[in-house]
Amino acid sequence: MSLLEVRNLTHSYIDKVLYDKASFDLYKGEHMGIVGQNGAGKSTLIKILMGEMIPDNGLIKWQPSIRIGHLDQYAKMNGTQTIIEYLNTAFANLFDLEKKINDLYQEMADTGNYDLLEQTAAYQEKLEASDFYLIDSQIDKVVYGLGINAIGTNRLINELSGGQRAKVILAKLLLEKPNVLLLDEPTNFLDKEHVEWLANYLAVFDGAYIIVSHDYDFLEKVSSCICDIEFGTIKKYTGKYSDFLKQKEHLREDYIRQYEAQQKKIEKTEEFIRKNIAGVNTKIAQGRRKQLERLERLAPPTFTHKPAFAFKDIPLSGQIALSVNELEVGYGKPLLPKLNFSVLGGEKLVITGFNGIGKSTLLKTLVQRISAIAGRFRFSESVKIGYFEQDLVWEDGTKSPLQIISDYYPKLGLKEIRSRLAQCGVKNTHTTQAIATLSGGEQSKVKLCLLVLSPCNFLILDEPTNHLDAETKEALQKALIQFKGSVLLVSHEEKFYQQWADRSLNIEDCI
Repeated sequence: MSLLEVRNLTHSYIDKVLYDKASFDLYKGEHMGIVGQNGAGKSTLIKILMGEMIPDNGLIKWQPSIRIGHLDQYAKMNGTQTIIEYLNTAFANLFDLEKKINDLYQEMADTGNYDLLEQTAAYQEKLEASDFYLIDSQIDKVVYGLGINAIGTNRLINELSGGQRAKVILAKLLLEKPNVLLLDEPTNFLDKEHVEWLANYLAVFDGAYIIVSHDYDFLEKVSSCICDIEFGTIKKYTGKYSDFLKQKEHLREDYIRQYEAQQKKIEKTEEFIRKNIAGVNTKIAQGRRKQLERLERLAPPTFTHKPAFAFKDIPLSGQIALSVNELEVGYGKPLLPKLNFSVLGGEKLVITGFNGIGKSTLLKTLVQRISAIAGRFRFSESVKIGYFEQDLVWEDGTKSPLQIISDYYPKLGLKEIRSRLAQCGVKNTHTTQAIATLSGGEQSKVKLCLLVLSPCNFLILDEPTNHLDAETKEALQKALIQFKGSVLLVSHEEKFYQQWADRSLNIEDCI
């Protein structure tokens, strides 16, 4: 019997069909990865499975009494709690049981009624069976595994950054040990060693889980099956991510053949109808029109249009493009010790360090989004910066990608803007939608489109791959290799930059 049964799931968003009569099952102990291009409907699927969104049609049936744990990075939290207090709420039922035991002992002491001993013993057995007295070590294991110890478990929740907050929510979820985990991009806010720890943890997790991730090395380690969302279908493949890729390549080639054959048949039929609808063969033409109307048409193979980026680099004179001296960054008080480093002209430097240490704050200081606390930095006079901010924040979330690009570059015609967005992998159907309604990956592509349209010679990029699918990452990687200017990159994804980065600066070494 399956833990989850999905039958004939159909759902559209605006004018795009995400799934059309899709079906799959999740079985006990199954470790499922969800993949698909940006905008395919991966996060929407998680919301539907959680009951946060109602599909247009279909059946979502969970096995009764199943405990589901969902990684909701925007979950409400008590900001006045410390991290350790919040993590202890994962064991709230056990602490309640301990309180009942203490209350019973107090009642026995007050009344001399020792008939309550049997009830007390039963409660005590439950605590011991649930490893109540190992709670501290369980919490420590997850705290150190996810790097929360570097934040400090006595920090207040309302003092945490978005990434730190998400990390703490994930920790509580793992401590609760639900029957099924639903995780949407759990590695986005984790550093390399913490991603490795999470992969090892999940690989031996007794329960089942469904994970949406663009980190395919991670999926390879944790998945026993893959659900691929493409062409309005959800197709389940058994095996690791690498096994899925091999199977899919054959199916893609077959799908293209079927699609092209169907298009030729439709074109030929439409031509016959046009020529004969008013002639002696009108009945035959009408019959073929009805056949055409009943035909279940294959969706166009979107993977044939791969994104391509090309940064408009301009000459960069001078040996040192950026010099940083005794720089202190933070909000009110320094997050880091004084920083000293430089970036040469044409050099590509990666900033590393655990999540929340202050990497994004450093970049925001360098692009003057926030003020430095002390010290100084200086770009050479010929530097023109191109900045990619990881936060998906827009001045007006109701504007479409077309409007956003047009506002920044009013001299560009709509046809040219559509072409540029298409080159960056933004689907034509998404160009007129409100930017806030698009997936994280689609929004990131719009931001990259803005970046490639702006001539620059010094790129400052803050986690640009967080929401991108494999093909878009590969295209961005190629563009950065070809870029002749300097690059300052913050990224937790070593595989993305290890081929082209000249050197890395680990901020942890500065502490």
